Amino acid sequence: MRTRDWLLADSPASRFQAGAGRAYRVLAALLRNPLSVLGALIILALLVTAAFAPWIAPYSPTGQNLGQRLLPPSGEHWMGTDELGRDIYSRVIWGSQITLTIVLLVALISAPLGLVIGAVSGYFGGWVDRVLMGFTDIFLSLPKLVLALAFVAALGPGINNAIIAIAITSWPAYARIARAETLTIRNAEYISAVQLAGGGPVRIIVRHILPLCTSSMIVRVTLDMAGVILTAAGLGFLGLGAQPPLPEWGAMISRGRTFILDQWWVATMPGFAIIIVSLGFCFLGDGLRDVLDPKSEGKS
Repeated sequence: MRTRDWLLADSPASRFQAGAGRAYRVLAALLRNPLSVLGALIILALLVTAAFAPWIAPYSPTGQNLGQRLLPPSGEHWMGTDELGRDIYSRVIWGSQITLTIVLLVALISAPLGLVIGAVSGYFGGWVDRVLMGFTDIFLSLPKLVLALAFVAALGPGINNAIIAIAITSWPAYARIARAETLTIRNAEYISAVQLAGGGPVRIIVRHILPLCTSSMIVRVTLDMAGVILTAAGLGFLGLGAQPPLPEWGAMISRGRTFILDQWWVATMPGFAIIIVSLGFCFLGDGLRDVLDPKSEGKS
């Protein structure tokens, strides 16, 4: 109880205690939401699967055995085999590494970029805001998949170009959120105090505005990961994402559509993987939105 009382103290004695207390409250609130727990477990399973794929997968993801092609699910091949005799279960397991790589890199590229652009736009206003938001609206006016297809077509097919294309199409939503947050706090008294103390725009944006946008950004990134996975799968399905023989889930569905009527498992199994992982991010994102929403905190 002493540790819990220290974490839940009304008057924290240090910044570390305040941060630890907030993290404890967020975790406790998430654990009270069954869907958030389920989403977190799915994402944890994705992380573990990607990290230990060489030990979990019973077969090589690219090894061919034409004598065992298009076998149905069985004890030897849990998800069956594809048209080249490759074990689909092993390919799905190894494909989790590709999916996780795409998700992490897109988040690391697009979220900070959108956060900085939105904060700068909201803080300075005027012509800076009009130029940056006009540029942002151009990207928002086009469907994300169509825009990603255009960039991949210009850059060339491949997983690296697919990641760049998805990141380029994802940052405008984060910029809009950061701008809205910045507009609500740029005239706050503590911002004026920092300005009177000699703080410049860079210091104010980096040290005082961006940290306050973090909660909203975390929620949006988590919710957007399902869309990122589907966009990456769509590019792979069209042959513009990861190239054969990489076991990317979208590309696996594309190759399995030829056999969808007779050998349904070839396309269905990677489709299930996409659905489950996407639901995991959606469930966790919904839980984080409920917990990190200041209005909900005020009610609790």
